[in-house]
Amino acid sequence: MADTKTKKKSAPEAEAPQGEKKASKTDAPEAEKKARRRARPAPPASGPHASLRFLRVAPRKVRLVADEVRGRKVGDALAMLKYTPQAAAEPLAKLLRSAVANAEQKGGRVDVDALFVKTLTVDQGPKMRRFMPRAMGRAYRIEKKTSHVYVELGTA
Repeated sequence: MADTKTKKKSAPEAEAPQGEKKASKTDAPEAEKKARRRARPAPPASGPHASLRFLRVAPRKVRLVADEVRGRKVGDALAMLKYTPQAAAEPLAKLLRSAVANAEQKGGRVDVDALFVKTLTVDQGPKMRRFMPRAMGRAYRIEKKTSHVYVELGTA
């Protein structure tokens, strides 16, 4: 009876020293997944830039405002964003001012009037999933989308 309850060690486990922990097959893919999650693809930053992550506005709505600003001079873009009624306009204006401040900080004396919006990309961030109760005990999933925005300035 005692033999059936005790577990016999297999040959590879018996040979391994007690101090070392044996790596299982599941550890390697898990480590790769964590490394991929941590490593973000960094856009090529040749000029002054700034990024805004996890903006709680859907990317589709942010792109509507971003398309109007892309390619314009910084002063014109900020003036346009000031009077744009969309919710994404205020965070984009703040991001643009941050990129200008980065240009002044890194590049020393930069002519702010000569700066223009070189690239402005809007990517989708993670979705927050919420559930709404519905009839007959059902639940509908609500996805609250987030955006990642990246802006790079160029000099004219």
